[in-house]
Amino acid sequence: MTKIEAFDRHSVEYDQWFIRNKDVYLSELNMLRDLIPPRGFGVEIGVGTGRFASPLGVEIGVEPSWNMAFLSKQRNLQVVRAVAENLPFRSRVFDFALMVTVICFVDDLLMVFKEAYRVLKNNGFIVVGFIDRDSQLGRRYQLRKKHSGFYKNAVFYATET
Repeated sequence: MTKIEAFDRHSVEYDQWFIRNKDVYLSELNMLRDLIPPRGFGVEIGVGTGRFASPLGVEIGVEPSWNMAFLSKQRNLQVVRAVAENLPFRSRVFDFALMVTVICFVDDLLMVFKEAYRVLKNNGFIVVGFIDRDSQLGRRYQLRKKHSGFYKNAVFYATET
């Protein structure tokens, strides 16, 4: 749970990033829009402040941080406070699960994917957006990790292993 402390403490600062970096945010949003179905019942795991779920029409989010969940609720999202490793839903409920910049903050990556798979209907799918540690951005974050309030405890993964 130590990985969420910074998000509780700096939730407004986190949310302001999307305003300060509007072009990056909108390009990420458009890319995700192309990957999720225009219809279907979805959940965003690690919904944060709701910056992706809300405009993408995802009505339900899972978020362990109180303050991030509060901001998501301000965007008219139904938010369940829980961790990705233990989703509080019945099996086979959702058509898709969305995770954006979440996997670097979880405690048990394999369990996260098992849980996401469990709550998906047959033929459902998972959309994962993450910072590849070998990308230019990932290398920059790795270098500044010690001094970052948000990424200090993050574990970055790569598409190539």
